[in-house]
Amino acid sequence: MQYLWAFLVGGLLCAIGQLIIDGTRLTAGHTMVLYVVAGAALAGLGLYEPLVRFAGAGAAVPVSNFGYVLTKGIVDHLRREGWWGALSGTFEVAGAVTAASILFGVVMAVIFHPRG
Repeated sequence: MQYLWAFLVGGLLCAIGQLIIDGTRLTAGHTMVLYVVAGAALAGLGLYEPLVRFAGAGAAVPVSNFGYVLTKGIVDHLRREGWWGALSGTFEVAGAVTAASILFGVVMAVIFHPRG
């Protein structure tokens, strides 16, 4: 049953994103930013974590999860360490993903020589 819910929730998130791209003048980049901000807002309100527990990978794989992870790190560290934790919480939770993204981007740029 978990696979079904992951498929349905993940598919719904993707379908909403596609409808936004097709039905508005927003580009795919705009839609990705919208999803990250929405994931962060839902995490701040405490609504995204129950969705991740319910749908598993259906909510953890889409780009909205990145906003959730960033916000979760900030909120957790803010509770433990105060305001300094709010500044450092992002890097502890999402630092490895951010570093890997930069590293792979540089490697791909060296291999494929992008133009422009």
